[in-house]
Amino acid sequence: MRKVVRRSNCPISYTMDFFGDKWTFLILRDIALKGKCFYKEFLEAGEGIATNVLSDRLKMLESEEIIVSKKYEKVKTMKTYSLTDKGKALIPVLVEIIIWGGTYDKETDAPKSFLKAAKENRKQVIQDLLDKL
Repeated sequence: MRKVVRRSNCPISYTMDFFGDKWTFLILRDIALKGKCFYKEFLEAGEGIATNVLSDRLKMLESEEIIVSKKYEKVKTMKTYSLTDKGKALIPVLVEIIIWGGTYDKETDAPKSFLKAAKENRKQVIQDLLDKL
């Protein structure tokens, strides 16, 4: 499992040490914004994450108490993943990243309606996302 190595006590440095790869935020995106909760769904998200990387990131996020897993009631060999309160606290960060990327990436897939709503009323968009979890 990927270990978080602290380089300093700077909050930006800590955050980048923790989230310094794209896969971590994409997994959080899939849980928080796309309603994904199964390992297979993360694999099929479209970015091409390798199984070993996905497994590693899920373990790291769970060990840092950002997500939690539990056995899926219908199929005991499967797990579901969800955000903890600590993970939910990252939703405003995800929204800001979407706004920035959606504004400056000319080929963005972000729906224009979402970008407009997020720019005009961030607090409500964040609350709506939290309410869905």
